Amino acid sequence: MTIRLSKSMVGLVCASTLLVSCGTPALVTTPVENIDAIPLKISDLSTAQKQNWGHTDLVKDTIPGMSVDKAYAEIIGSKKGQKVIVAVLDSGIDLKHEDLDGVLWTNRKEVPGNNKDDDNNGYIDDIHGYNFLGESYNEQLEFARIIRLKIGDASLQAKAKAELDKERQTYLGYKNQLGPVFTAVSNADKQIATHLDKKDYTKEEVSAIETKDESLAQSKNIILQMYQYGESIPEVLTSIESDIKSVDERLNYNLNPDFDGRKIVGDNPYDMNDKAYGNGNPQSRVEDESHGTHVAGIIAAERNNGKGANGVANNVAIMSIRAVPNGDEYDKDIALGIRYAADNGAKIINCSFGKSFSPEAKWVYEAIQYAASKDVLIVHAAGNDGADLDDSNNPNFPNDHKYMGTEFSDNVITVGALAESYGSEMIASFSNYGSTNVDVFAPGDDIYSTMPGNKYDFNGGTSMAAPAVAGIAALIRSHYPKLSAVQVKKIIMQSGLTTKASVILSGDASKATTFDKASKSGKMANAYNALILAENVSKGKTKLDSSAK
Repeated sequence: MTIRLSKSMVGLVCASTLLVSCGTPALVTTPVENIDAIPLKISDLSTAQKQNWGHTDLVKDTIPGMSVDKAYAEIIGSKKGQKVIVAVLDSGIDLKHEDLDGVLWTNRKEVPGNNKDDDNNGYIDDIHGYNFLGESYNEQLEFARIIRLKIGDASLQAKAKAELDKERQTYLGYKNQLGPVFTAVSNADKQIATHLDKKDYTKEEVSAIETKDESLAQSKNIILQMYQYGESIPEVLTSIESDIKSVDERLNYNLNPDFDGRKIVGDNPYDMNDKAYGNGNPQSRVEDESHGTHVAGIIAAERNNGKGANGVANNVAIMSIRAVPNGDEYDKDIALGIRYAADNGAKIINCSFGKSFSPEAKWVYEAIQYAASKDVLIVHAAGNDGADLDDSNNPNFPNDHKYMGTEFSDNVITVGALAESYGSEMIASFSNYGSTNVDVFAPGDDIYSTMPGNKYDFNGGTSMAAPAVAGIAALIRSHYPKLSAVQVKKIIMQSGLTTKASVILSGDASKATTFDKASKSGKMANAYNALILAENVSKGKTKLDSSAK
């Protein structure tokens, strides 16, 4: 987990080229020139653009969105297509949310609340999905569990111990820094408010303060520095408080080798034969359990209903599978969750999670292959460590290659995150990358979507980029249902926008490369192009690159 305060949102404007032809629209191409050689205009995004930037069009809006709005305006129109079940394998979802309650998958073969497995699928009362976490929420990271349970050989335990020690040191450092920062900003805020005789003051009013009082001058400097992290000081203080809470949770639960969040579930999470656990209610349990709700909204929040957000796909049934706690997921829960989704009709599974240790990875690998046998596409987040996933020192589970060099299954697409500025910083600083192990990039930084309690907010991460691609996959499978999961994956990868622009990786200018080398496809996912290519493939006009995986 990386602590990131609010940042100003800017859009970098550049020239783009649109190729058109008679009849079927042509695929859009981006400029091949180095972005640094093009004069760039910097302008702030409007509120509407901030809330919808992932759906914008690079050519029209000069923002690296997925051309979703353009796809609806020029291709989809009033066409509905077939309903597609998309499983959200994640934390619990707010099933009562005003923007999601109309797009939930419902198991019509199950009778609600009778405590019976009416459809004989092995799960009782699974009306909108299943909950593999029971009433648990907080959890350890996997390497802390390895130490607590003494899993694996001495080498694995030593590696886990080293990782735990490093992470605890890092977060103890955060804790020691954030507390004094909050105190300093809070005290400075009070002194400035007293001096100006008003609680709500502006940056301009602070800048205008002239004083020989050293204490007041210091408070002025502190407050002016804080405006780079938020539009108001109360906003900055709230952000710091949130960071402090996150750090405390990390230390008390995720990185605490003595904590056992699983004991209230009642199963042995390292015994695949122990399957009689969990329940049929995947509703989120606590206020902070918002991840699954945010992800679901990116895919399928009800479109054009006058409420907070629009999902990418317009004819989707969201299957909620609660399997990701506030900590690392268990391999057993993920494997069973994938199988549950595949057995109950899901054609796409969104997996916005990942971890660096996976003692029972084979269970998940087998589940991925099982999903492939059912023609199910798995969309996986690349991870938020700013790391090169092609480097074996940066393991990320699950994956589709078992760290053996070649893919064992072709139904997984791994997604990195874009930021809203087209240019050298368009790959989000936190996003993992890799010319072999990341397939495509999609909008993932500061994405506006649903939150529990009929709320909406911005979140960032490859966790937000994956559902954006899952939404495109749902559109393709809705309007072209005869296309296979493998074809849908290749269509998304081959139809994206590409550029030879130089980009910064991990927020480190020394790691700059060309955008086309940051992922296997070298492209940004694009809904408009994907639907055009899907149309051509479905009619036999275009053949997909058989060598691409």
